[in-house]
Amino acid sequence: MSESLGIIEPNFFHYKEDFHLESGKLLKGFKIIYETYGSLNENKSNAILICHALSGNHHAAGYSKEDQDKAGWWNELIGPDKAFDTNKYFVVSLNNLGGCHGSSGPGFINPETGETYGKDFPLITVKDWVKSQNLLREYLGLDFWYAVAGGSLGGMQALQWTIDYDEHIKKSVVIAAAPKLSAQNIAFNEVARQAIVTDPNFDKGNFHPKRGLGLARMLGHITYLSEEMMKEKFGRDLKKEKYDYGFDVEFEVESYLRYQADTFSEKFNAHTYLLMTKALDYFDPSRDFGNDLNKTLEKTNSDFLVLSFSSDWRFAPERSKEIVNALIASKKSVSYAEIKSSQGHDGFLFPDERYVKSIQTFLENE
Repeated sequence: MSESLGIIEPNFFHYKEDFHLESGKLLKGFKIIYETYGSLNENKSNAILICHALSGNHHAAGYSKEDQDKAGWWNELIGPDKAFDTNKYFVVSLNNLGGCHGSSGPGFINPETGETYGKDFPLITVKDWVKSQNLLREYLGLDFWYAVAGGSLGGMQALQWTIDYDEHIKKSVVIAAAPKLSAQNIAFNEVARQAIVTDPNFDKGNFHPKRGLGLARMLGHITYLSEEMMKEKFGRDLKKEKYDYGFDVEFEVESYLRYQADTFSEKFNAHTYLLMTKALDYFDPSRDFGNDLNKTLEKTNSDFLVLSFSSDWRFAPERSKEIVNALIASKKSVSYAEIKSSQGHDGFLFPDERYVKSIQTFLENE
């Protein structure tokens, strides 16, 4: 086990101007919570931005004062001698707008009404996130990010960075992502949203429709794991030695999913979940370029590392290869690896040796 980063204190970026969103709506300023790991070098050339996935947040590595037993969600990849080596790089991780862990989102007070935003918090897109992240870059006094990296929805942000602010990014690490969602993925997201919005508590002033959010999490979690991993972890194991012939929990996998639902719905915001899934659905950078991904990436100048995982069926390797092929067609600098993994989509969270080495080598090559 590599050296730990210890207790990490969060920081806040307050933006006081009007922030215009892609939807045409605006926020009367916003707050972003973020953490940093490692040290910024003298010429400010070693900063790396970490973008989180759907249910992620700013706490990517180390431990927090509030929970000193649970490490950040990417702790195995961020730290001394890890994939994102904090002996070499100044790593910044934030909670995106619309989140529920300290950045402006549904849990904040709407200055126009004096009440909690709730379901009225405006829809946010990946372009909006990247725009706010660029303001954070300016606030930190950085001319550019040495790299922007993320998995899943985070990888989509890393890709969008190269399109919208290419002069402010040197390297893009796009992990377990896609150039846009398939119809199947949009369908999964819609079922999850329906589980939330049809919860009787959703439209009755209750800010937290726990049952609906739990069901959405159960569905999502199934898609993050591979069949092989589900079989390995649970098989058809029963909690008791025989069938009860009823509808309560009998199989271990049922118990696991209900536990996931209960724990997630206690700490996450249902309205944030709705916003994040819609941001996934809307992501399609080629839409502004005649639906031509090659043309979309033609003007980018970043170096790219694209990584996928063999057992990931939510964002299959073929989707990553679409990005790679478009970059090759556009004559861009791109490296690609498909990591053999049984973890499914969640593979990007675990420190597979080839996975870690791919990132380290890409970042070290000037």
